[in-house]
Amino acid sequence: MKIAIGSDHTGLALKEVIKAYLDSRMIPYEDFGTHTPESCDYPRIAEIVCKAILSSEFDRGILICGTGIGMSIAANKIPNIRAAACSEPYSAILSKRHNNSNVLCLGARVVASGLATLITEGWLNASFEGGRHERRVDMLTRIEQRYAIPVVPHPVKEDDTNPLPTADAPVSDN
Repeated sequence: MKIAIGSDHTGLALKEVIKAYLDSRMIPYEDFGTHTPESCDYPRIAEIVCKAILSSEFDRGILICGTGIGMSIAANKIPNIRAAACSEPYSAILSKRHNNSNVLCLGARVVASGLATLITEGWLNASFEGGRHERRVDMLTRIEQRYAIPVVPHPVKEDDTNPLPTADAPVSDN
């Protein structure tokens, strides 16, 4: 198992705790940022981590912000990502067993480091049960597909200084 991990500035310290836990378990991971306490935008980090998971180079992801909610919302905008913001181990375990979550979101302002480690451990040790849950995860995928917006390329004109991003490009800072 290989983990993609990321946080915004608020989650930076808790991310270091989770990385130390992963190191202690010899679970490989890559840290996709942020790496400084300077303010940054959590949707960018969520997108980078989720794209790494979708590339199949990583099996799961862990995202950390102030509450875990913002990261969860951002991650769940990406097709085939099932992110769960969890504040205790039981929900984290069931998010994997029943919902086949592939991203765990933690809140640095609401979960202490010891509890965050227990949540992470439970989630990483859990496996998708399939069965009746497979049918429901398939239903989620069909809902996602029904509401998918087709990507229409935006032609760039010579006078267009701020073109719309394409589906594979991150949103500009401007």
